Amino acid sequence: HHWATEHPDWYIKDADGNFTDPNGWKDVIDLNYGSKEMRQALIDAMKFWVNECGIDGFRCDMAHLVPLDFWKDARTQCDKVKTLFWLAECEVIEYHEVFDVTYAWEWMHVSEKTAKQIASLQHLKDVYNKYAHYPEHARKLYFTSNHDENSWNGTEYEKYGNGAKAFAVCCCTLPGIPLLYSGQELPNYKRLSFFDKDQIDWNKSPALHNFYKQLFELRKGIKAFKKNASCFILHTNADDKIFAYLLVNDESKVLVLLNLSPEERVHFTIEHESLAGTYKSLFSELSFKLKSNEQFELMSWEYVVYHTKA
Repeated sequence: HHWATEHPDWYIKDADGNFTDPNGWKDVIDLNYGSKEMRQALIDAMKFWVNECGIDGFRCDMAHLVPLDFWKDARTQCDKVKTLFWLAECEVIEYHEVFDVTYAWEWMHVSEKTAKQIASLQHLKDVYNKYAHYPEHARKLYFTSNHDENSWNGTEYEKYGNGAKAFAVCCCTLPGIPLLYSGQELPNYKRLSFFDKDQIDWNKSPALHNFYKQLFELRKGIKAFKKNASCFILHTNADDKIFAYLLVNDESKVLVLLNLSPEERVHFTIEHESLAGTYKSLFSELSFKLKSNEQFELMSWEYVVYHTKA
């Protein structure tokens, strides 16, 4: 980059005066955020994409490795040009002083352990509860795969096995925002090369196209997914296997029932004052009238999404 020769003081150096990166990455050199001139030049470069290309937001890689006060200045200046959407690959709660959404990395790691039966379902619920106590405006990005996970740790089928779709439903129905990585709608069973061109085979008809389309259209059409909705984690008599929750916004409701275990035919009971109502099953389109106390049965890794009228 021409900055490296024109402004070498805009980069950090090692003890021998060489460009370096403190994280051990060999393909990058790190910027010196102690330089006010570099900071402004970087913000000007960000503003270029807003002014000249009309982008609507930034996805900031490893955002927590950049000082928070830089992001505050960058957002203040860039949002004066246009109100933008700010997404951080980061799980530091203070960064929500700037960012609208941060990645749910901890949830993803615990969900994988839950699927492999090496973490309890209660641990997964505890992570969600921690997120639920984030600042009111903060939102989390839920995912089972992304470019890092697919390449380095395996596809969602390596990680979640037969539970891959159940955890996908969870990502798409928890309060927050779901992330769909390229190829998941095929589905893609292949690890994609990270640094080399490795094309996805789109010759097949995507088998999970409608699966994700139904979930995303429900999110767009139901008030229960709006920011001011309430989410109740529901107690059952099988809490070590069943993850059940109810999203409520006035008369709009979404009930999600997930058997996040390999155990067949799990019988359980749910009781909640907001449960009663007439629902439609998202995937079967059958209608059900539920009381405030109901019994259910789910097979291994089975998922059910009920919703009231859109």
